[in-house]
Amino acid sequence: MNEVQFEALLPFMLLAAASMAVILLIAFRMSHTVIQVAAFLMACIVIGAMWWVRDTLPQTVAPLFVIDGFGALFTGIIIFSMMTVGLLSYIYFEEREENPKEYYILLFLATLGAAVLTISTHFMSLFIGLEVLSVSLYALIAYLRNRNNAVESGMKYLVLAAVSSAFLLFGMALIYMEAGTMEFSVIGNRIAQSTSSVMFILGFGIMIVAIGFKLALVPFHFWAADVYQGAPSPVTAFIATVSKIGVFAVLFRFAQSVNLPQYPLVINTFSVIAITSMIAGNLLALRQQNIKRLMGYSSISHLGYLLVAFLPGNSAGLEAAAFYLVAYSITLLAVFGVISVLSTRDKDAEDLNLYKGLFYKSPILTAVLTVSFLSLAGIPLTAGFIAKFFVLATGVQQYLWLPVLVLVITSVIGLYYYLRVVSTFFAPAPAYGISIKITYSFFHFATHAALIILMILLLWLGIFPGMTVEGIREFLLIR
Repeated sequence: MNEVQFEALLPFMLLAAASMAVILLIAFRMSHTVIQVAAFLMACIVIGAMWWVRDTLPQTVAPLFVIDGFGALFTGIIIFSMMTVGLLSYIYFEEREENPKEYYILLFLATLGAAVLTISTHFMSLFIGLEVLSVSLYALIAYLRNRNNAVESGMKYLVLAAVSSAFLLFGMALIYMEAGTMEFSVIGNRIAQSTSSVMFILGFGIMIVAIGFKLALVPFHFWAADVYQGAPSPVTAFIATVSKIGVFAVLFRFAQSVNLPQYPLVINTFSVIAITSMIAGNLLALRQQNIKRLMGYSSISHLGYLLVAFLPGNSAGLEAAAFYLVAYSITLLAVFGVISVLSTRDKDAEDLNLYKGLFYKSPILTAVLTVSFLSLAGIPLTAGFIAKFFVLATGVQQYLWLPVLVLVITSVIGLYYYLRVVSTFFAPAPAYGISIKITYSFFHFATHAALIILMILLLWLGIFPGMTVEGIREFLLIR
């Protein structure tokens, strides 16, 4: 490894060093406040390092990594999401008995795993990144161990993730048997020269089980609602954004490296998964009265929408997917941020009936939630509308008529339950509704300011998306 390659890996080494720094802060008995501030500053340093090394990209660290604009873009989205989750976590964990300090170690390690996925070009780096992410999530999901459903959710995720890892390894083994290598680009060349690709299709078909689990796609979605409900609200936001961004990034890189669109059977399989995910996710969300479970089922449908941009496997699809992930991540961070703020020491603010009359108690939080749910519904002047438009345009250009038609129909279904949630905020306030505690601490002010900024970003991306689209294209050209 030369000096330039070492420099390109600097942001990822800083992520690993940040987790060790938190361990040292805990060893010196630093307070939760000190650890929170230090973690935020270290995340800012990682973002700065990623921007600083941008001019040296692309760099290949053979055979495991390639640090290019693609990796830098998705890593940047991951770090931004992690910073926001970390900020939301302070007031959420400060009021609970569990010691929140070790939480930040797990947060940095899970982020490192997701970031490694974005630059992986080898099965070994893919597996290591995925396991670092998954093992950290086991503990994060069950972090509030005094809750009855927290440990249950953590165990459910643990068992299913272990099974999916077994499928992933078996699929990798079959592809290795066919291609004799574990490098993505070399696999593509070997398979292209081979007279038969049966083992490759079979191996990747088995790997789809693990990918489908990580992305909560139908029929591998059964864990999503239970884990979303049982995990702490900031952790739910982390699962819905960071973990899925990392897995989707490595899936797209692998698909481009092996020219996946040339295999009709694989593409047809993903088309079926996308269609069933869009339908099942929206139908399951229709009657939900628990807002975290509703968001869990909603995430299934949104990942189905995202697969429509994945199917063409071209640059237009990648641009649409990247913008969709930016808009979707900001939206989810805003929604779960408000849930975190409104949660009490005893339980999360997850019952939809508790949100009746929220407008009369906190107009600001109501505005944030309203804009967020309108964005999820794809209402014009929000980021969600532009994101869905780009995905639809990509599908239409590639004549993917059936997935596009299902996307339009299921989006109409989604309007019902998203607007039902919004109408709840303006309903008459019951006596048992959420009580808003007014505090004037710095972190409460910072959290509310962050939520307002996220709301403004959703509106800005919906009205002026051009700058963000150009930025995405600029990063993706660094290949």
